[in-house]
Amino acid sequence: MPDTRQEVIKARCFLKERLQRDYTSLRGYEAERSNVRQLLQRTAEMGESNSLLLIGPRGAGKTTLINAVLTDLLENKSFVDNTLIVHLDGNLHTDDRIALKSITVQMRLENAADGKVFGSFAENLAFLLQCLKAGDKKSKSVVFVLEEFDLFCTHHNQTLLYNLFDVSQSAQAPICVLGVTCRLDVIELLEKRVKSRFSHRQVFLFPSAHKFDEYSALFEQLICIPSSKQLQLDADRIDSLELLKSETFTFQRNHFDGIEYTFDKRFLDNWNKQVSKLTKSPAVQKTLQALYDFDVSEAFLKMFIFRLVAQLKPNAPYITAEQVTSLASQYECDHKVDLLCGLSVLELCLIIAIKHHSTIYDRDPFNFEIIFGRFSKFAKVSTTMQGVERPIVLKAFEHLRVVELIMPLSNSGLGKVQKDFEMHKLALTYGQIQQAVLRYQALPTEVAQWAQSSLI
Repeated sequence: MPDTRQEVIKARCFLKERLQRDYTSLRGYEAERSNVRQLLQRTAEMGESNSLLLIGPRGAGKTTLINAVLTDLLENKSFVDNTLIVHLDGNLHTDDRIALKSITVQMRLENAADGKVFGSFAENLAFLLQCLKAGDKKSKSVVFVLEEFDLFCTHHNQTLLYNLFDVSQSAQAPICVLGVTCRLDVIELLEKRVKSRFSHRQVFLFPSAHKFDEYSALFEQLICIPSSKQLQLDADRIDSLELLKSETFTFQRNHFDGIEYTFDKRFLDNWNKQVSKLTKSPAVQKTLQALYDFDVSEAFLKMFIFRLVAQLKPNAPYITAEQVTSLASQYECDHKVDLLCGLSVLELCLIIAIKHHSTIYDRDPFNFEIIFGRFSKFAKVSTTMQGVERPIVLKAFEHLRVVELIMPLSNSGLGKVQKDFEMHKLALTYGQIQQAVLRYQALPTEVAQWAQSSLI
């Protein structure tokens, strides 16, 4: 009989590590992956020079796509023998001098370039590429991966980009420039002379908003524990990463390797059955649909699952539908509703008066005098709000403005208009006000009834 406690702890560690350190598993984007793979293959095998931009929102999988393509190509001996990979990041390499120094180090040409004086950046780069040529004039291919490509566009004269694109266009040496960015307007950031040398190949990665079935299947796949046979296949693929001789690509040194884990077969079957049953339950499907409407990216789903897995304990060995629903509700919470629930009853009454005014007059602007008149009508027939003096109501109105639940129409002419008559607009939806009224602790019944109907 296996020790369930140990198996649960092991499963929790396995799932957490896989969610955090699996840098090469790309799901979807088959056409884009094939496109980039063929581009790099042609550079390595035929000596073609190319340039390409990968564009997509953060968390879409741009860097993972490059990692996955490189892992695929490491099985190709000619690619491993004939290609150098240079990785630059716009956040680290903040000017062209630092970038050139990093290129020299990554190409392992520090000794060749040591002591030489170059007239220009172009001369220096040409010398580095010339050093890669063998005796038969065949040159090694170089793949330049530029993360945060848009930041390289801010460098002085865009010298680095100009020279890289110039080499790729003039076929001086076989190089491939892969830019990675989240800016859709990145082409407009390029200078005219740089733009003319760029191939204008662009690959867009956008998570689809119409594939909920795949999203649901991905949720199940990320929580399931694979069989030992599948883990062995993944381990063989990860072992090939040792062929990636790069000091700057660190993902291969810290990559998740599931072969370290062995699970009891009975626990494994029970776990996967439970996960399959969980995913099919209507409550979880409804919750996943809400999450999908909120954010379609895989990165967001992984973070959500990580928080779920962290709740696993020996005395609660399986993920339940209640845990999924409870965790998802945290993403749906509205901070303005929480703010409304923290107001005094008087301030909430003013918000309700503003809501009624906005409903009747189609969200027309209002001032304190208008709202005070509407509030006074309610106060006359209310037992809780009788006897509240005007200065106190004005102070409550000003507090609503301070916390930005109501906004002044303009800042101009503040000295000319009395604060009682300054026009404001409501910065809330009617749904938020309704939700706050329902959630407000110990709200007087007459106030709750007034919120439902403007009739007094």
